[in-house]
Amino acid sequence: MNYQKLDASLAMAIKDAPEPETPNFVVFIHTHSPLEPDAIAILRNTTLNNIIEGEKIFTATISLNSISQLSEQTWVKYLNLSRKLSLVN
Repeated sequence: MNYQKLDASLAMAIKDAPEPETPNFVVFIHTHSPLEPDAIAILRNTTLNNIIEGEKIFTATISLNSISQLSEQTWVKYLNLSRKLSLVN
């Protein structure tokens, strides 16, 4: 796993992952450029099906194993853990 491509909150969250195959993490996948067909195939293997051509940021619910696989891809810029935001008054 390439930890340099993970944000701090994702790196902390994966330490407590119960099962490596269970999709527990909602992440943003940032890519360097629009995806080639082989990269699209890899994303589809991680249960991401709503791929829009030309996009560089994708959202997916993936497993620890998928995070590890994606972090090793050269076309992945970084991975961010999604978190709930609250309104500030």
